Amino acid sequence: MTAPQISLDHVRQSLALDDFDAAAAAQRMAPVPRGWQKRDSPPQPAAVMILIYSDEDAFLHTVLTLRASGLRGHSGQVSFPGGRQDPEDEDLIATARRETCEEIGIGGERLTVLSQLPSFYIPASHHAVCPAIGHFEGQPDFSPNPDEVAEVFSFALDDLLKPGFKFVERRQIRGYDVRVPYYAVKGHKVWGATAMLLSQLEGRLRQVLPRAALLALA
Repeated sequence: MTAPQISLDHVRQSLALDDFDAAAAAQRMAPVPRGWQKRDSPPQPAAVMILIYSDEDAFLHTVLTLRASGLRGHSGQVSFPGGRQDPEDEDLIATARRETCEEIGIGGERLTVLSQLPSFYIPASHHAVCPAIGHFEGQPDFSPNPDEVAEVFSFALDDLLKPGFKFVERRQIRGYDVRVPYYAVKGHKVWGATAMLLSQLEGRLRQVLPRAALLALA
């Protein structure tokens, strides 16, 4: 087995970049044309948690969920743990923490929020999403809420930079022929907003990883 190329220090460095173009990085995995409906009301605030942990071989993983088929919005799709802000939430970081605990049973002092990415608008649900980056100390013991989550799975951040991890297909979406880039993860197609957030993380990591690490992942 090869050694991991991405460390938690690399993640921290990538989140501290001052001049990173998040919009351009997200656009690399955006569906084209992207469904956009003009709304008169302001978007609803929401938050997701990009949760990172180390496995027994020191590979960093991030966590995704397959949303339960009975949910009203984005059912059956892959996403990060997250949801709408509740009035009781102190801020959007609190929203991300609460939703992560409610959906997959992960929280407490072992979960440290490292940073947050720029707020991200999702046209289909009309949400302005705050992506929080969290690190869980140790091996997580997931306890998914069956009302919201059909499956919890993770993948190594090293894979995010491998060219064989990304694909493109054509889909008919709301009557439009759409070019849809996606990450192939554990038999799932990760596309849309989730893929665009992963693309931001991928772009940040590419800026801080040593050349030798990038070559090893190419």
